[in-house]
Amino acid sequence: MKHISFVDTSLRDGPQSLWNGRITTSMMLPIAPVIDRVGFEALDFMALISMDWCIRNLGENPWDRMRLMAQAMPNTPLIVGGVLRNFGNVPDSVTEYWALKIAEAGAQRIRINDPCHDTVQVKKAIQWSRAAGMTTMLALIFSQSPAHTDEYYGQKALEFAQAGADRLFIKDVDGLLTPERTRTLVKAIRRKVDGVPLEIHGHCTTGLEPLCYLEAIKLGVETVHTAVAPLANGPSQPSVDNILRNAERMGFRHDLNTSALAEMTEHFRFIAHNEGFATGAPVEFDLFQYEHQLPGGMLSNYQAELDKRGLGDKLEDLLREVALIRRELGYPIMVTPLSQYIGAQAILNYTLGERYKIVSDEIIKYALGHFGELIAPVEKEVMDKIKRLPRAKELQNWEPPQKPLEQLRQEVGKDLSDDEFLLRVLSSNQEAVDRVLAAGAQDYQYPRADQPVLAMVRKLLTDRGKTCVQVETEGFSLTLN
Repeated sequence: MKHISFVDTSLRDGPQSLWNGRITTSMMLPIAPVIDRVGFEALDFMALISMDWCIRNLGENPWDRMRLMAQAMPNTPLIVGGVLRNFGNVPDSVTEYWALKIAEAGAQRIRINDPCHDTVQVKKAIQWSRAAGMTTMLALIFSQSPAHTDEYYGQKALEFAQAGADRLFIKDVDGLLTPERTRTLVKAIRRKVDGVPLEIHGHCTTGLEPLCYLEAIKLGVETVHTAVAPLANGPSQPSVDNILRNAERMGFRHDLNTSALAEMTEHFRFIAHNEGFATGAPVEFDLFQYEHQLPGGMLSNYQAELDKRGLGDKLEDLLREVALIRRELGYPIMVTPLSQYIGAQAILNYTLGERYKIVSDEIIKYALGHFGELIAPVEKEVMDKIKRLPRAKELQNWEPPQKPLEQLRQEVGKDLSDDEFLLRVLSSNQEAVDRVLAAGAQDYQYPRADQPVLAMVRKLLTDRGKTCVQVETEGFSLTLN
């Protein structure tokens, strides 16, 4: 009987896709020992970008989160990672040091997602990660275009394997795979790198991803990335319950403790109800997704940004502009940070009345090849317009700033702890860092789903409109003032 393993995404990509990242350490920590008993191969836990999110939007120290959760789940490897190339002002020396420090904090696997599949950048990231003692997972980020062929992905898989990748995973961030394309894609990758463990991580944006997962495991994909039901479907990953049930019917065995899984699921269902968060649900198929290819989790944020600008009713127009820009730029993959760059450029083109009248530095750098080799050339008319911009001339010879760690230590603060140094270099909001560090150790308490009375009392006591709470059951009365 064939075996299938599961990576859980309920603590990172699930809430990022459905809850706008609003999951706190206190929501994770009480259930961590239960999660550790489920038997997941690993846990998709944190991204480089979500460390800054923890600070800016949750007021939490991401180093505390990582260490506490690693201690609470000694049997489940934590996956940390994301885009490890320099798109801004972070030198390679910092990213290399960050890889070492997350390994020390408890990360055992690292996801390396390069939006351009740039083998030069990938080799550096593998070198840093292996030196830190982590297992490397390399993303083959799927996209639909004339240039993103099965042959292209097979060749990239071979390059990454030869560069030293321990594992490969198909990353369908925009939910574009179909069962038919999954069959040809997996076969093309397998032909090039048979023997390297292959995983699949996809989003249910078009509703087809569960079918694609089943096709993938038929063809030898060993590991699937899923979330518990309250954090699955919609723009998130497929439900572990659904994939597990169907995989069993196909003759696959697994190592999951279904009792612990049910307890974990109920915990996050309780959180969703308690916090008023949406729970995932299957979506209807949308052919328009294949044109604009904006990630499902980004769509809600994009809509919110348009609402702030008074363009809330223009979403479909803006998505058409996104699709056009993507084609003109040679089909960049719509994944962080490129999807954000193109989304912002679409707003500029739409609101200024002249397309590419103003072009962001990021789009200019992409067109000039500073972010890696382009899979297809930028259309000539657009490229000519970009090159005529004064800013393009200034950025023609741009290179990412590279400073040694010792110099940055002197500039940022030579007496800072490693944690604070990295937070300050990587964060976009120094005032938020100040607040988090000033707060010190936090009390990460959250009511459990199996303690409903205690949860109710805590909730009532935090309501300033209440002066007295009385709980009564047969033979028992409690009054709190």
